[in-house]
Amino acid sequence: MHHVVVVLEDSTTLKLPENHMKNSYLVRVNFVVCQLFALLTACWFRLYLHPSKTSPFIRHVVATLLGFYLALFCFGWYALHFLVQSGLTYGIMIFTGVEHMHRYCFVVALGYLTLCQITRVYVFDYGMYSADFTGPMMVITQKITSLAFEIHDGEKMPSLLEYLSYNCNFMGILAGPTCSYNDYIAFIEGTCYQRKRLESNGKENGKCKQSDPSPKRDVILKLGTCALCLLVYLTFYRVCPVERIIDDPYFTSQPFFLRVLYLYLSMLSLRPKYYFVWTLADAIHNAAGFGFSGYSKDGTPQWDLISNLRILNIELATSFKTFLDNWNIQTALWLKRVCYERCPYHPTAATFLLSAMWHGVYPGYYFTFITGISVTLAARAVRHNVRQHFLGSSTLKLFYDVITWASTQIAICYTVVPFVVLAVGPSLRFYWSCYFYLHLACVLLVVALPVKRRTSRENVQEKQSPSRSQPADQSIHSSTDNNCNQKEKTT
Repeated sequence: MHHVVVVLEDSTTLKLPENHMKNSYLVRVNFVVCQLFALLTACWFRLYLHPSKTSPFIRHVVATLLGFYLALFCFGWYALHFLVQSGLTYGIMIFTGVEHMHRYCFVVALGYLTLCQITRVYVFDYGMYSADFTGPMMVITQKITSLAFEIHDGEKMPSLLEYLSYNCNFMGILAGPTCSYNDYIAFIEGTCYQRKRLESNGKENGKCKQSDPSPKRDVILKLGTCALCLLVYLTFYRVCPVERIIDDPYFTSQPFFLRVLYLYLSMLSLRPKYYFVWTLADAIHNAAGFGFSGYSKDGTPQWDLISNLRILNIELATSFKTFLDNWNIQTALWLKRVCYERCPYHPTAATFLLSAMWHGVYPGYYFTFITGISVTLAARAVRHNVRQHFLGSSTLKLFYDVITWASTQIAICYTVVPFVVLAVGPSLRFYWSCYFYLHLACVLLVVALPVKRRTSRENVQEKQSPSRSQPADQSIHSSTDNNCNQKEKTT
């Protein structure tokens, strides 16, 4: 979801903000209404089109048709781009050999997405929050490329109906998130519960075997989280928008400490918008019966298979990596599968650049992700050289955690300002007002602090093991990860 920067160069442009606000309001209302409709439809889908009552074919057809209906309602005939992108890549999958098919699909899907983003931004609607049809295309691009890599790694080719259902189903057409194709097919066919029970318990649990776990509790909790996040965003972000620290002379003249504090508060009030969108999308999938990941130790069903964020882990993150591991989780997993694990040279830099390309063509995205490369490398160097000196006592460890939490929050706020303001001018004005302090500090830390080069075996082990900040069962959530790891072991 993009933010707005409107530059008034002369008096003839004064009418733009009013038109923009009306358009922006209408788009947001349409989005929320469609997602609430999808939520109610998901409940109906789970109860009346349960796998025990109907065939996978009917479930695929209904999910696909409802998805196209929502797409047409929100984006009009721009929704045809979803079919064109999916059709082109499906043709590549059919007529191209498995050896190179994943590369061609990756280039075509990402290239078509980028072409649409360039056309929308620089030809029709720069900086304006219109009905951005490229948002769903971003998720479809993830699904297309993930599936292409899965097929390359040994999975079977889907039928056209299965392919369209996976890409354009009503649960994820508007806000995602992406998921493994195998997990989606297991949901449609009704085999996901049995598989996850076996993964969680090692054998079928007699009590759980009688009925599917109910997502009611998790859906209600997530909807409550959505309501709270929306309230926080609507209440506080209007009071402290991030643009004010760049353009308001009063704020730009304040002491550095106060400007940093205001920046943190503005980003703190902005994040609930994303929490609302992603948590609502997660609740829609759960209401349809998708997202079951197994049982906890006390037997409670867990519905976090495709969750896209962990709010407490984000707000209490003590490292840049921990923040990224818990923010937009499914996109991070996609970047890991298709880029980081397969890129032979400089995988960190390549992953950040791919993320910038995927997000769009606004210059602010590239400012943010290029800055993110330096921050990640610097944080890695500090952790490697400093952290072990603070593990001797609980007091030192607490002191270290407080310092790293504050540093992480400041670094995140500093890094994502261009992502919010989008344009080159405001981004440079902000960084110049801060004297590029974080850029310079990161360069000095990377140069001054040595980091031991990891061996190939250590890299493979890190890729095969789940992230430290993720639950242990996260590694079994995606069939793509398992296929990729098996291929690495074979090699």
